[in-house]
Parts: sequence; structure tokens; C-alpha cells
Amino acid sequence: MNILRNLWLRLIAPIDGPLMLMTALLALVALGMMASASPERIPNQLMNLLVALTVMRVMAQIPPQRLMHFALPVYLIGIFLLVGVALFGDISKGARRWLNLGFMRIQPSELMKIAMPLILAWFFQKHETMPRLRDYAVATLLLLIPLALIARQPDLGTAILVLAAGFYVIFFAGLPWKVLIGLAVSALAAAPLAWGLLHDYQRNRILTLIDPEKDPLGKGFHIIQSTIAIGSGGIFGKGWGLGSQAQLEFLPERHTDFIFAVFSEEIGLIGNLALLILYALLITRGLMISAYAATLFGRLLAGAITMIFFTYAFVNMGMVSGILPVVGVPLPFISYGGTALVTLCIGIGILMSIHKNRMLVQK
Repeated sequence: MNILRNLWLRLIAPIDGPLMLMTALLALVALGMMASASPERIPNQLMNLLVALTVMRVMAQIPPQRLMHFALPVYLIGIFLLVGVALFGDISKGARRWLNLGFMRIQPSELMKIAMPLILAWFFQKHETMPRLRDYAVATLLLLIPLALIARQPDLGTAILVLAAGFYVIFFAGLPWKVLIGLAVSALAAAPLAWGLLHDYQRNRILTLIDPEKDPLGKGFHIIQSTIAIGSGGIFGKGWGLGSQAQLEFLPERHTDFIFAVFSEEIGLIGNLALLILYALLITRGLMISAYAATLFGRLLAGAITMIFFTYAFVNMGMVSGILPVVGVPLPFISYGGTALVTLCIGIGILMSIHKNRMLVQK
């Protein structure tokens, strides 16, 4: 009995049932779509999934109090690696995003998706009693430093996700509405200046969003083919493996950024609604865990991680359906790729840890 009890405590108890169920269902959808869009990648994706789930389980066993001790070191390591990318990073497709360590290549910007909510939740935990405007200013500075380094690479998709992760923590920490409205007005006023700071390809993506038909065989090809795929799926879809846009290779990046278009064409509106419900349940569960967290650190971290899942899904579906510019954000848990999947499962593991330790009171 003691052996079974110890096995339960070590292997099963840290796993939150609802989160695990929704993650597993999304993984099954991913494998099904991968079998249709790019079947030769299934073995690699299965390996990615195995690694991601292993990391998730490890993270689920780390108490939030210990995560707090890792927040500052992880953030500083991330900044150090981002500086290394700026100085010595490998250039691929016109962007400097990867750092070659000799035995492996890493993308440090991915680390900041977790390091950012960690450091800001840690910071506000340290200033739990009535945060002042100065505290919000320091938190904003902590956010802007890695954001500038990532935007410089350039990597607009990751920059948006890191910005969102930091903003959610600052917002949940009690950012006054007056300040929030002031920031929004300032951002709108600075938009013309920001336009001049964008790279040519970034400006082209925005212009293409407004009028993709201006260059239908060039810059507008992605959006046009994607919207055709989504619309042609109808209510019930064309059937698994029967989507003409995907199977005839009209859809670019059909196994990564544009896999939602493959899903929409083959499964249809009914499938889209089911997928949205699944994401909504995942987000609802995450927000519930945030609401019942034992500490401010846990509440802020769980809330930010949960809203990052929303941001992933919203941005990907928005760009694939032609209402947002194409910025290279994957569909969470479904797009092919190991790095993003591991990052997302780290977030799931942290949520499980916070839920498991929800009755602990920090002294």
C-alpha cells in the first residue's frame, strides 16, 4: 500500500485532470491534422510531444515557492542569451534569432515567454502591499529590455507574445485604468512614428492585410489561399485528407502557422466551434486555478500563462483568417514544432503546480 501511495504522489497527484484531458485532446487533434497535412513529420511530432509532456510533469512537481527562487536567475540568463544572439547569433532568412552553442542551437526568445511572467509575478509579490506607480514603471522596464532585444532580431511574433505575457501580469497586479487608458492613447499617438521604425517586410505584411489582392501571387498569396481554404470548408468540411488547398499544396506552411486553415477546410465550421470550445475550457480552467492560488505570485503567474494561451490562439486564428497580419505565431498545441510545444507544456505544468499547492499559505 505504501508503494502504491508513493507512486500516486509522485506520478499522478501533480497532474490536474481537466488540464491533462484538454491538453491530450488538443494533442490528438494535432496528430490528426499532421497526418493529413504532413504525415512524414508525425514521428518527429510524437517525439516533441513526449519531451513536452515529460517537461510538463517535471514542472508540475516544482512548488510555486521554489519557482519564485528561479525567477530572477532565469530572467537574467534569458537577457544574457538574448545579448549573445545580438552579438554572435546565426542569421537565417534575414533574422538573427538563433544562438549556436556548439553542441546545439537554441532560440533564447522562447525562454522569455516563461521568464517574463515569472520575473514580473516575483517582482509584484515582493511589492505586494499597494504597488505604487514607481513599481509599475520598474515592471515596465523589466518588460521593455528583452522586448527590445527580441524586436531587434527581428521576431515580431515572439515579441508580441512576450509583450502580452508581461502586460497581463502588470494588468492583473492592479494597473490603474487611468494609466491604462493613457498608455493606449499614447500608443495610438505614436503609431505614425512606430510605422517608420518597422522593417520593410513588417510594413508589407500590414499593407498586404489591407489589400492582399494587390499582389495575389506574391505577398498576398498566403492570406488569399488561407481564406479560400477556410471558406471552402463550409459547415461540415470536405473531410479528413480531402482539402484541396492543403493536399495540392496551395497552402504555405500548412503544418505550422497555417494548420488552422487545413483544419477549417477539412473539418469545417462545426470543427472550428469544437476547437474554440476546447480552448475556452482550457482558458477557463486556467483562470479558475489563478483565482484560487495561495499567493499573489501564483495568481499573477497562472493568470498570465492562461492568457498567453488565449493570445496564441487569437493571433494565429486572426492571421490565418485575414483579420491580423501574418506574424508567425503557431496554433497552440496543434502546430508542428518542438520549441513552442515545450514552452506551452511548461506553462501547463506550472498551472498544475499552482493548483496542487493552492492550499499552502506563504509565511
